Amino acid sequence: MDITTVADDLVVIHDGLAVRRYEGLEPDTAHDLDGVVVRTLPRPGGELLCRFATVNDVHFGEVEAGRIDDLSEGPIRRAAPGADPYPEVMNLAAATEITTIDPVAVIVKGDLTADGERIEWDAFEHCYREAFDDRLHVVRGNHDAYRHQSDYAGDQFIGLPGVIVALLDTAIPGATTGTISSEQIEWLDDVCTSADRPVFVMGHHQQWIGSGPDAQRSDDYFGLHPDASDALDALAVRRTGIVAYAAGHTHRHRVRRMERSGVPSIEIGCTKDFPGTWAEYRVYKRGIMQVVHRMSTPEALVWSESCRGLYSDFGIDYATYALGTLDDRCFIIPLC
Repeated sequence: MDITTVADDLVVIHDGLAVRRYEGLEPDTAHDLDGVVVRTLPRPGGELLCRFATVNDVHFGEVEAGRIDDLSEGPIRRAAPGADPYPEVMNLAAATEITTIDPVAVIVKGDLTADGERIEWDAFEHCYREAFDDRLHVVRGNHDAYRHQSDYAGDQFIGLPGVIVALLDTAIPGATTGTISSEQIEWLDDVCTSADRPVFVMGHHQQWIGSGPDAQRSDDYFGLHPDASDALDALAVRRTGIVAYAAGHTHRHRVRRMERSGVPSIEIGCTKDFPGTWAEYRVYKRGIMQVVHRMSTPEALVWSESCRGLYSDFGIDYATYALGTLDDRCFIIPLC
């Protein structure tokens, strides 16, 4: 049983394919929900200014989940013969659920495709552009640029009620790792200088942080290069309007703190397999609430549950790694 989602008014519990959803709850209160005690999040002060959503690692065109390079170990999961491709099943469920919150923006943080093929871009656009039109904002990830493609390249300024999202293109064409150039740091500095509201930075690659298990400094680090990660942290020290950095890439939920600024460095799990999630952000005057949702259509749950054991041949507990803790998924980012 997993307590997958907690907001100020909502709790969702998944138990295999069974879903228990409790709505209209009081904020910051311990609730006994059919024998499970869960405390809702406090509601930040001030009015609710907007809601927006993010997804990442949606991987249209992928046909094998759990494969690492050309290795035969896994287990490797595939859609059943004759079944719809699992990226389409999972992303349709995500897009459908996201529409229920009527977001002012939907931000896709990279790895839109398996290999940046035109048929994969078209499948992505059919799912998300048709649902959200000009509310959709997209940046590429490493899977979208392995063959030096330029689709969805470039940084974006996204002005929303109560918050500015600065969406960074962290991809290095032809590479798995990512970076933020000095020119991008200058651009972000200019955004912060003129900002009249908090700045929430997003990109595909997660940050290198020099304490903890990722402390070995190397440009082979799976996420942002260490120098680029430090530059982002240094900017957050100088520009206190930066309130968070959120990424994908790792297919996990995790929150760390930048070493110098203390700003949250967030990772959001993938949409295309376990646990199959999207993130909602509720922007209030005094805080931003992150609420991670697990897609709960029967088809999405059957697929995501079948992916709990991915990478077990390598000794990895993927379910624990990918889901993270409840505090990694649902929390408040305070605003001054």
